[in-house]
Amino acid sequence: MASTTDQQHDVVVVVVPLPAQGHLHPALQLSCRLSSANIPVYYVSTTAHVRQAHSRAAGWNPLKTPYLNFIDFPVTFDVPPPNPDASIKFPSQLVPAFKSSMQLRTPVTDLVNKLASISRRVIVVHDFLTSWVVQDVPQIPNTECYCLHTVSAYLMFTYAWEAARPPVPPEAEVVLKQLPSQDGCTSPEVIEFAIKQINVIQDAGNIYSTSRVIDGMYLDLTEKMSISKDFKNWALGPFNPVNLEFDKKETRHYSLEWLDKQPASSVIFVSFGSTTSLSEDEIRELAIGLEVSQQRFIWVLRDADKGDIFSGEVRKYQLPEGYEKRVSERGLVMRDWAPQLEILGHPSTGGFMSHCGWNSCIESISMGVPIAVWPMHSDQPRNALFIAEGLKIGIPVREWKRRKEVVPAETVEKVVRTLMASPEGEEMKRKATALKEAVKLAVMEGGVTHKEMESFVAHITR
Repeated sequence: MASTTDQQHDVVVVVVPLPAQGHLHPALQLSCRLSSANIPVYYVSTTAHVRQAHSRAAGWNPLKTPYLNFIDFPVTFDVPPPNPDASIKFPSQLVPAFKSSMQLRTPVTDLVNKLASISRRVIVVHDFLTSWVVQDVPQIPNTECYCLHTVSAYLMFTYAWEAARPPVPPEAEVVLKQLPSQDGCTSPEVIEFAIKQINVIQDAGNIYSTSRVIDGMYLDLTEKMSISKDFKNWALGPFNPVNLEFDKKETRHYSLEWLDKQPASSVIFVSFGSTTSLSEDEIRELAIGLEVSQQRFIWVLRDADKGDIFSGEVRKYQLPEGYEKRVSERGLVMRDWAPQLEILGHPSTGGFMSHCGWNSCIESISMGVPIAVWPMHSDQPRNALFIAEGLKIGIPVREWKRRKEVVPAETVEKVVRTLMASPEGEEMKRKATALKEAVKLAVMEGGVTHKEMESFVAHITR
């Protein structure tokens, strides 16, 4: 039975995510992990975003997480639609939802105060972009804050490296010297929002949604640059399951049933996440490229999320006339929410065309699937570089400096064929499979990630 805020406990954890899918989901997955150590965890967000986290929770079983509690606070915010023709791809329609989280400052502080009065210690794990919300917590006795970075250690190190240019190993230098520009990655509004967070950070450590077997070198470099020996860094990912069971369940998603009928490693999964809107021209060229590639595919063709995913109508993309009928023998077009991790983990899936949001990257790595990298905004251009040049498990669809150009069908066709049906693609698949096995070993008892999670739990319960 779930605990309440009135029950006394030794140590409790409060998790405060940013209200956007790429932040809500890893925060929920981490909450499940921590609660499985018999630590009461309180997952706190706006009412709309707790509902969103619930509705899209992959493989979450409430009966297996009795120590996980949800607390939601009603807030109001505007919900503009996505703009597929915007000059930059950053999802500006989500900014009002980001800003709505700032209304949680007082209720979160009150909650932590209440928990602190009946607990030996309260640990607050907050998103980097909710630092402003938890700024009053360090003044409460017996509390500690830890910043959850839903990105890679590599990405965070790139910012430090650009500022200070510390010496790095040759294999890191090769990647760092190719860093794409930040132009077009975000909007002035979001930069202003992020600066507000930076100005109030008071954390005892960082948690990264990554594994040391993926980018441990960059975590080590980050730790070398730390000015405080007391400041801790933990790589506790991947937060998603790494061993999937494909039982023939009665209620199985139709995409998995379709995959059951395809040959092993023959399908490329095409999805650009929850924050990307494509223009009509981009959709047309992508559709033609997939068709003429002659490769099997699942294409998730849905509009980007609004700030409140339960509000209003969703735009339906139009495909060329007769397209879905023409490709029906080897292509599946999905217009609803896809079970991405299960699709990536299915034996028939052999490639992934992705925007390279970090959650998608780490899920693909966990499942051993190489990636056709097509970044759209935010951290994605640098993630794409890391996947293709750092880990050598991806192929670029286009260069970031050409982001304003529509990718032609011929390019899509060539990239898909290279990834799915060439010796180069086979080598990427081999490396992706080896990395998957390393990640699996890391999360098993005695593995580096398993030990790191034990270390974190021991640290916060000390």
